[in-house]
Amino acid sequence: MSVFYTSNGQNQTNVPKDNIKSETKDIVTSYLPNAAARNIKKGRNGTILIAASFAGVFRYDGKSFTNLTSKIGSHRFWDVLEDRRGNIWFATTDSGVYYYNGKSLPTGQAGFQHFTTREGLADNRVMSIYEDRAGIIWFGTGGGVSRYDGKSFRNFTTKEGLSNNDLTTITEDKTGKLWFGTRGEACFYDGKTFTVFRNKAGKAFNNVWSIIEDRKGNIWFGDNGLWRYDGNTFTKVSQRGVYAIIEDKKGNIWTTGAVNPPNMMVWALSRYDQKSLYNKKPTVTEIMSGGPAFLGILEANDGSIWFSAPGGVYRYDGKTITDFKSKDGQK
Repeated sequence: MSVFYTSNGQNQTNVPKDNIKSETKDIVTSYLPNAAARNIKKGRNGTILIAASFAGVFRYDGKSFTNLTSKIGSHRFWDVLEDRRGNIWFATTDSGVYYYNGKSLPTGQAGFQHFTTREGLADNRVMSIYEDRAGIIWFGTGGGVSRYDGKSFRNFTTKEGLSNNDLTTITEDKTGKLWFGTRGEACFYDGKTFTVFRNKAGKAFNNVWSIIEDRKGNIWFGDNGLWRYDGNTFTKVSQRGVYAIIEDKKGNIWTTGAVNPPNMMVWALSRYDQKSLYNKKPTVTEIMSGGPAFLGILEANDGSIWFSAPGGVYRYDGKTITDFKSKDGQK
């Protein structure tokens, strides 16, 4: 994947932010435009948020799709987050981060707030957004990790011990440790020290794009395979490649990724049965396969599984796969 890098900025506090104001109404459609949907996340009140690259970021309310970024213009949107206060954050790989509280800015002006290296963001290429248990927002960028407390940024790079400055994913476990996937070695941060996680042979895990903690406290992540860490031992659960991982309400593990890495031609949505997760060979069901990629994934409130792809989004209700490329959807 080719991307353009931008230079890092210095940490800054209380820097005036750009305000984008427009009278243009949000664009509402009954279907999602044919676009590369990179990430798919839960919003509030059962809504679903979709970062669909240059097409924009969309919210699905069960009936229609609303383009939340039509007032911003065309950017390469990669990730989206609705935080606990209802604020929505949009990550781009070409223009930093946009913030919208749904009503108005703290200044009283309507519109969006824009954060770039000028305001203290580590880099304008942002791949991941995460809110920790304290309500702090973390950004995984192409130039390190940025921590935003609502007032100022604090950046972490290899100078502070981060294993690699090119971030892909961020998550927090029950103990408060933050786990970072990068295009280099993956690591975790205990609030003081960054530690690269390695297997028994001392080999680090590289190019990790997704990390989750399951309800039992196990850490799951993927490189050219699916791995589980129980706090002591790393176990390779599957040879299938992993781009995204979730645990559903029943305890099943779902992944998207290449079926036979390093061959990246065929990707799949796969389900690992919770009853056999700890067997030597867990039961894996391939729900859908094809190419060139399946990317983000989530479980909706109704139990359906949503996953994104370069051509849009799909919903699997346990029996039928529905896409949203046409007005009525295609099954």
